[in-house]
Parts: sequence; structure tokens; C-alpha cells
Amino acid sequence: MSNELYVPKGTTADANYALDIDPKRAGWTHSSLRIVELGPGGTHTFTTGDSEWIVLPLNGGCAVQVEDDEEFQLLGRESVFAGVSDFAYVPRDARAQIASGAGGRFALAGAKCERRLPARYGPAPEVPVEDRGSGNCARKVRNFASADAFDCDKLIAVEVITPGGNWSSYPPHKHDEHRPGIESELEEIYYFEIDGSNGFGYQRVFPSHEGGSDVLAEVRTGDAVLVPDGWHGPSIAQPGHTMYYLNVMAGPGEEREWRICFHPEHVDNTASTEGYR
Repeated sequence: MSNELYVPKGTTADANYALDIDPKRAGWTHSSLRIVELGPGGTHTFTTGDSEWIVLPLNGGCAVQVEDDEEFQLLGRESVFAGVSDFAYVPRDARAQIASGAGGRFALAGAKCERRLPARYGPAPEVPVEDRGSGNCARKVRNFASADAFDCDKLIAVEVITPGGNWSSYPPHKHDEHRPGIESELEEIYYFEIDGSNGFGYQRVFPSHEGGSDVLAEVRTGDAVLVPDGWHGPSIAQPGHTMYYLNVMAGPGEEREWRICFHPEHVDNTASTEGYR
């Protein structure tokens, strides 16, 4: 098991963040995730550099001001288990400020990119929500920034809700090779929250080639798992405790696309792979 792939809550080199995963920390090139916790009246200012970012409320609402004139009021939500949230897209080469009157916790999902797209608001009612799988493989997917739901240059991000006792990210799949029309190369971050006190879950990543990524991690609220390569899944929710995870992905491909390959030994052992996530 590689402990470097399991990133516990509080892992950060910057006191402004409760969790900070940048490409250097992850040992890769493209994907980033920061978790910002603000008290009542709190603010956080950041520069985007060579990356595009989405500000996603995990709990609470905020205003996001980009440069001197673009400001978006995010209503947010009570918790990640309460439903979808609105969000704000912040382009590369910009300065932004997050301000929260009541306080809250906010995810900054980022990806190194080339194009500078306009700052935009993502309304919660426009977030596609889909049911995937059935039985103990059932889960709910919120495609707020999937490749076909919201325009970014490189960033792909979705939320998944897995009921207690269920498996998601199953059958195991991978996206670590560029094979046109078949598979896209994407670095991925799983960020977890578990409903209820003392809740936990499990995340599996195992090699797709000799010497590849290998981890079985027990995860709790605020933890993350890195997937630089390899088969990943299942994500297992403890009975009685709903599991949430935020997936952040990006890669070097010219096309922003999410193409995956299922593990051939497990593909028949699931209730449904239709529209898989």
C-alpha cells in the first residue's frame, strides 16, 4: 500500500486551507483541490495562475468576486447531503475573493489549462443529476462540471452520493492511457465526506501495470485519495452512513473527455454499467 495516495484531512502546506492538493504534492501535472473553511464574515483571496478553478460550496453560501467587476452570489447548501449547489467558474490568470457572511466550507477544484474562458455562474437547477446502477450498486451522480455539462478547458468534476452499505465506482475502471475513442488519460482526486458521526468508507486503487498505484484506504470526512493511474473502485459506504465524494480530474489530452476502461474480470459483477460513474 502506498500511503502517499491517501491524503488525510488537514494535509496542507498553507494555513489558509484545511486540505491542499496541488500537482507538486500529488506528484503529477494537472489536477488540484483545496478546501477553504471560513468563519462568519470570513474572506479568502487567491490568484488562479495557470489553472482554471470552480468554487463549490460544501456547506454555507458565499460571494465570489473575480477581478474588479465580476461577482457571483452563491446560495450554497446546508451540507453536501442536502442536494446540489450552485457554483462559480474562475478563469486562469485572475484574482478572486470568496466572502461568506455566515461562514462555511468551500471546495476549490482546479486544473492547469491553456485557454482563458470567461468567469461564469453555474445555477443549481441546471446541474444534471442522474441515478446510476441498482440494488447495492445504486448511487446518485451530480454532473455539475462533467465533460458534457459545463464548459471548461481541462477541468472535469462531479459529485457522487452513495447510500450506506452500497458500492460505487464499481466495476473497477481506469483512465491512465491515451487511446483515441476508447480511453482518456486523467489524473483524479477523490475527496470524501461521510454522513453521521464516526462514519467511514473504503477506497480501493490497484495497479493496471507493474509498479502501478496500489492503496486500500479507510476514509472519513475531509480525507482524499489520489489516483494518478491504475484501476480504481470500489468506493464502499459504511452501512447507515451515506458517502459523498467529489471527483476532480484533468489530463494532457487535446480533447476534454472522460473515457474509461472497465476491468475485464469484474465488468459482469455489477447491477448496471450503463452511463457508469
